[in-house]
Amino acid sequence: MSKKDKDIENQNYMADKVNEKGSNTMRRSVLTGIDKIEIIDAPKPVIVNDNDVLIRMTVVGICGSDIHYYSTGRIGSQVVKYPFTVGHEGAGVVEAVGPAVKSVKPGDRIAVEPSVACGHCNQCLAGRPHTCENNLFLGCPGQIEGNLAEYIVMPESQCIILKGDLKPEHGATSEPLAIGCYAVKQAALSATDSVAIIGFGPIGMSVLQMAKAQGIANIVVSEKIDERAKMAEKNGATKVVNPLNDSVPQKVGNGFDVVFECCGQQEAMDTAVDILKPGGKIMVIGIPEFDRWSFSADVARRKELSLIHIRRQNGCTHQTLDMIEEGVVDGSAMITHRFQFGQIAEAFDMVKNYRDGVMKAMVHFG
Repeated sequence: MSKKDKDIENQNYMADKVNEKGSNTMRRSVLTGIDKIEIIDAPKPVIVNDNDVLIRMTVVGICGSDIHYYSTGRIGSQVVKYPFTVGHEGAGVVEAVGPAVKSVKPGDRIAVEPSVACGHCNQCLAGRPHTCENNLFLGCPGQIEGNLAEYIVMPESQCIILKGDLKPEHGATSEPLAIGCYAVKQAALSATDSVAIIGFGPIGMSVLQMAKAQGIANIVVSEKIDERAKMAEKNGATKVVNPLNDSVPQKVGNGFDVVFECCGQQEAMDTAVDILKPGGKIMVIGIPEFDRWSFSADVARRKELSLIHIRRQNGCTHQTLDMIEEGVVDGSAMITHRFQFGQIAEAFDMVKNYRDGVMKAMVHFG
């Protein structure tokens, strides 16, 4: 080998070592079209603001909303402009912090709260940061690129330390569990209420766990997928009905106080109206792929039904992590599949098509 070739080899070796220690690039996943996701090299994000935190992601859960963007390119008025990174259920390790950051330090394991509120609009001042007029949400088109990337930067306020024995997967599952926590709070359940959950995906399971934590004894679940129906039974549902095999109203009656709609399907709304007692509540959590719900105006009026929409989790993440640490709820119960970051396309395809009884797929980095 000539001296020139040896010099080139040495230079390449040293360049590789520099990249191993402190590369300015990273890998991130991007949607590139309908049903298309790939991993690309991208610039590593940098700290810009004094309160910024650079986070090395360790695990991210795939949410149903991620699949909406993947398979349809939109959720309502939120339309993907390709390429775009989704993902908002995650945990990681603090890599570096801005000069004003005090609550976390490099090396801390954290859950990432995905919703960044401005703190000064009329919604924030009214105690509704989840409907902030200037809200920025991880993985939401036109707001913040998602966390299905090796590194992200978030404000200090969005970093919640994982205490005690809490693991990264606990941090990731705290996001859907917190939605269930908020939904149950908004339902204002009493111990004697009869509750139905329509759709037993991760959100349905989150609602079930949070309702049980409040002492609700009678919880019926409607679910089409056999594997998920079995999980509902295993997690303490009083009764489980498959609407593909049986009429839900005929099987469970029409005496429910509260129905949680967790699948975003029109037939779920129809079922909710049918099985509620007069004065009952429909808690709408599912994200539909259509623009308008419909229901019988006559029946809803005569029953005097209330329709309550649930938007994300409104400050319930800290409480949810405390409940996980105390063993009151268990986010790991919803995890059925784990993938490495390089298998992202396989993971999204599985979740979209409900393959292999998937409930929650977790993507691990490293």
